[in-house]
Amino acid sequence: MADSEITLQVNGEPFRCPPGLSLPQLLERLGLNPRLIAVEYNGEILHRQYWEGTTVQERDRLEIVTIVGGGMGD
Repeated sequence: MADSEITLQVNGEPFRCPPGLSLPQLLERLGLNPRLIAVEYNGEILHRQYWEGTTVQERDRLEIVTIVGGGMGD
């Protein structure tokens, strides 16, 4: 049987998923809220407007950072 999954690196850890996923689909599989994260894709910050058109590929490297709201305490 041919490989039915690809392996990515997400925050330094291997992650297997089906080929052909868009970035938003991958984020959903990871259980992440797209409104609360920033994504570095293969070493570059990927602006949100490009997420839908980005299909993850074998050996891609993603760093996903959760954005925490709030401010400085008194």
